Amino acid sequence: MANTEASLKDAMASIEGTLGVALVDYTSGMALGTLGGGKDFNLEVAAAGNTDVVRAKLRTMEHLGIKDEIEDILITLGAQYHLIRLLKTRGSNGLFLYLVIDKARSNLAMARHQLRKIEAELEV
Repeated sequence: MANTEASLKDAMASIEGTLGVALVDYTSGMALGTLGGGKDFNLEVAAAGNTDVVRAKLRTMEHLGIKDEIEDILITLGAQYHLIRLLKTRGSNGLFLYLVIDKARSNLAMARHQLRKIEAELEV
């Protein structure tokens, strides 16, 4: 099992083209850990803002009576993919991994696969 810091480092190292990664609590909007980002991309602000995306999707599913779980949410920009993976492991209720990858240097399918692996090893 890996702690938050080790899991974020694993994502940065093992997912080609990673620009930033965060573990976020969508109930509070707080990032529990971040790695990457930079002066042109505030990962804390982006992570907090994406809590609204998660809450809106969960609310919509509830209104529609959809009895299913979100695996991940993908936002595609011109040069980046933003991947939100809701965690389902024990003790991770209300948390998601937020990954930002460079579209030209990454493989989306491999990034999703690696995030699932990181989730399985993450101990919150």
